[in-house]
Amino acid sequence: MAKSAFVFKVALSDRKSIWRRIAVRAGQTLDDLHEAIFDAFDRYDEHLYSFYFPKPGTKGRARLRNAIEVACPFSCDDPFDAPQQNAAKTTLNRLGLKRGQVFLYLFDFGDNWLHDVTVEEMDVPADEGEYPRILESRGESPPQYPDLDEE
Repeated sequence: MAKSAFVFKVALSDRKSIWRRIAVRAGQTLDDLHEAIFDAFDRYDEHLYSFYFPKPGTKGRARLRNAIEVACPFSCDDPFDAPQQNAAKTTLNRLGLKRGQVFLYLFDFGDNWLHDVTVEEMDVPADEGEYPRILESRGESPPQYPDLDEE
């Protein structure tokens, strides 16, 4: 296991005041990052997800449409909608990430929980403890199913 870690700030795209700071070992996968985000935002019902790495300078809907997609393992099993990469096989240290880079994480393609993931730190010394780990939280997590909770 890699002895260094990345630190990410994960914010809800439409509510930037709600965010989590998460450390993940460099040798862990995007699927591990997904699990950490899932836990950090108090979610309880699993859904499909994808990470999107937009081309620099793209904005709006083009950020997702023209981005490299790395999807959850279940999506990769569909031969008619096979994304470019499998999140469970994509380690962070092979992504070529840069400090300050922002990529996107979309959870639940029905409710569309979109997050901005910012690379805050790289090559942070990682201790022997468990990773990923939540370092800091700001703002209360909105309910996973807001319409159901309001009824």
